[in-house]
Amino acid sequence: MPNSTELRGNWDEFKGKLKQKYGQLTDDDLAYEEGKEDEMWGKLEKKLGKAKKEILSLFE
Repeated sequence: MPNSTELRGNWDEFKGKLKQKYGQLTDDDLAYEEGKEDEMWGKLEKKLGKAKKEILSLFE
């Protein structure tokens, strides 16, 4: 599982993978803002019905 630095550095690539797998995600859902990561993950978990760990497993 990537750490926050790795994820931040490769966010565009990961965002593309998420959009391919989950077509219902919008750019607003995947907006990465420094200091608001927990809020973003909460939105993604709620929208996808998956835990952060499951979502991050796509990154591997």
